[in-house]
Amino acid sequence: MAHHDRILIVDFGSQVTQLIARRVREEGVYSEIAPFQSAAEAFRSMNPKAVILSGGPASVTDEGSPRAPREIFDSGVPVLGICYGQQTMAAQLDGAVEGGHHREFGRAEVEAISASPLFEGVWEIGQRYPVWMSHGDRVTRLPEGFEIIGTSENAPFAAVADENRRYYGVQFHPEVVHTPHGAALLRNFVRRIAGCTGDWTMKAFRAEAIERIRAQVGSEKVICGLSGGVDSSVAAVLLHEAIGDQLTCVFVDHGLLRAGEAEQVVTLFRDAYNIPLVHVQAQETFLEELSGISDPEQKRKIIGRLFIDVFEAEAKKIGGASFLAQGTLYPDVIESVSFTGGPSVTIKSHHNVGGLPERMNMKLVEPLRELFKDEVRDLGRELGLPDKFVGRHPFPGPGLAIRCPGDITAEKLGILRKADLIYLEEIRRAGLYDEIWQAFAVLLPVRTVGVMGDARTYDYVCALRAVTSVDGMTADFYPFDMKFIGRVATRIINEVNGINRVVYDITSKPPGTIEWE
Repeated sequence: MAHHDRILIVDFGSQVTQLIARRVREEGVYSEIAPFQSAAEAFRSMNPKAVILSGGPASVTDEGSPRAPREIFDSGVPVLGICYGQQTMAAQLDGAVEGGHHREFGRAEVEAISASPLFEGVWEIGQRYPVWMSHGDRVTRLPEGFEIIGTSENAPFAAVADENRRYYGVQFHPEVVHTPHGAALLRNFVRRIAGCTGDWTMKAFRAEAIERIRAQVGSEKVICGLSGGVDSSVAAVLLHEAIGDQLTCVFVDHGLLRAGEAEQVVTLFRDAYNIPLVHVQAQETFLEELSGISDPEQKRKIIGRLFIDVFEAEAKKIGGASFLAQGTLYPDVIESVSFTGGPSVTIKSHHNVGGLPERMNMKLVEPLRELFKDEVRDLGRELGLPDKFVGRHPFPGPGLAIRCPGDITAEKLGILRKADLIYLEEIRRAGLYDEIWQAFAVLLPVRTVGVMGDARTYDYVCALRAVTSVDGMTADFYPFDMKFIGRVATRIINEVNGINRVVYDITSKPPGTIEWE
């Protein structure tokens, strides 16, 4: 990356730190995240044009709470502190932070009160703008040289600046979509203040990822776990471009796929690409191991272990593969383990991240690990993948196992497949598929009383989920017309034996996750 402008993002453990990197990359500027513990080393090795300090769950007022390396403030490069990043910058530069009774979560309004390059062309002085807040502490005294440039009801120092040293701090989160002008504010910091040129593109990522894959793999063979989804398909094509016939793709039918999924994936991939593809029928093995298991973390870890068993067996069949390639994305990683070794909190284990068994013999190749879904789609288009791959809704590796809360049986999976198929059929028929980030049915472990044909029924409840999102880190429910929901519910109840009630999930992320488990 030596020929690209670079920005270092110091991670203090926010669940949305990677969104900052994503916003920076949208401006064509290469960025890397480093945990605060190793940020000094990263700063020296990267020689960045600017530094952004992320949010985080800690309180600056607590003894031993995270701090930014002092050499960042002594270097003369521009610095932007976000939420906790603003607070630690204030504290480290001899300002003051107060904690515990200035909570502000969710939507708020910031008034721009002073001109600044950070606001130029975006916010006008004297106007109020919506932002997303998430803090319990706030700055109460600015360091010398700083001035207030924006204020909110519960954060008098909502935006501050030391224009001479090019230090900026915002209490709100400009990186999330709920701050409508946040991307433009970050653009001002990256382009106007830091002076980055914006020469890092998906074309550049493609070339550099291929170089990294070749350097990591050498002449060894690679197994790629292919699901047919966007992530694994893009990873497979990228790997094939990098290492050619050293790659073998393995598609595992674990009995947890949607109706017709296996046939569709195998046919589409074999027709489109001349890459060796092994189709493994492992339904009995997976369902037997999952029998009686209701805890979602156990499900994920069992599925992760069985996937590795299959991949290792297939690796031996081709004469030994040293590497396992996966289409792991950043949202998978940050919800399973901290991306950088920093202090972020585990939300759930993903089958291909937190669920990997320690005994795994192969080494991992994960070329998409730092990308979000929309970036992967951009890379897929750069690689020439057809829309039937690039435009597919996400489908989790654990499949229907995490859309069937409680214990899993073949009967329940059969009921769920039929309901899910009807739901997606109606979404496509209404022309809504491309407007929705992800849509699926969930079979709840709840039976309710109903009346069908003058007879009493006691059957399962089906929940429908559909969300809109940009990056998968935050999401809102899709606002279907109630006539559409009614039509889908009627079809499911009439056509699927075993379901007598349908509900629609209107939970956003956060506080919920997109999947139910």
